[in-house]
Amino acid sequence: MSAVLHPDGKHRCPWPKDDPLYVAYHDTEWGVPEYDDRALFEKLILDGFQAGLSWITILRKRDNFRKAFDGFAPETIARYSPRKVETLMQDAGIVRNRSKIEGTIVSARAWLDIMDKEDGFSDLLWGFLDGKPKVNEFKTPKGVPAETPVSKAMSKELVRRGFKFCGPTIVYAFMQATGMVNDHLVSCHRHAACRKLAAKR
Repeated sequence: MSAVLHPDGKHRCPWPKDDPLYVAYHDTEWGVPEYDDRALFEKLILDGFQAGLSWITILRKRDNFRKAFDGFAPETIARYSPRKVETLMQDAGIVRNRSKIEGTIVSARAWLDIMDKEDGFSDLLWGFLDGKPKVNEFKTPKGVPAETPVSKAMSKELVRRGFKFCGPTIVYAFMQATGMVNDHLVSCHRHAACRKLAAKR
């Protein structure tokens, strides 16, 4: 299956289907290169929460996540107490998984350590791609990998630095979402748009 023609006359990757929220995410966020340290932290955490679930589930809860986790401010999350964890475990607006909640706290501390001692979280991650997005030319979803050597290397480094829930498959989904790779199908209207964004670096 190649890109799907929607009623608005645009061809899109098959996965957003006809869900308005999903289509908007596909058209405005997915595959757009992200270089902001905090935004990258949020996206990595949310991809970790996605493990075992569908992305649309997380997307529908994203505003609740942002409210529950104080706007994903690592400085605040790193100081969460056991009492805060219990409060989050009672919040039906998010995914109530204790391991993932506690992992978020640990990952926030790892993020702060990188920001304190090095050039930043963004530089660390984009360094695996020499700072520029990789533009792929997939014609069907079957060609899109679940993980790559780069996602494996990035995952290994993140784990080494203390991050949780960042296996190679999660990291590759994160790379797709943040535009480190352009995995829009070539027949999708967003492929060319994201290619232009990549060329600006």
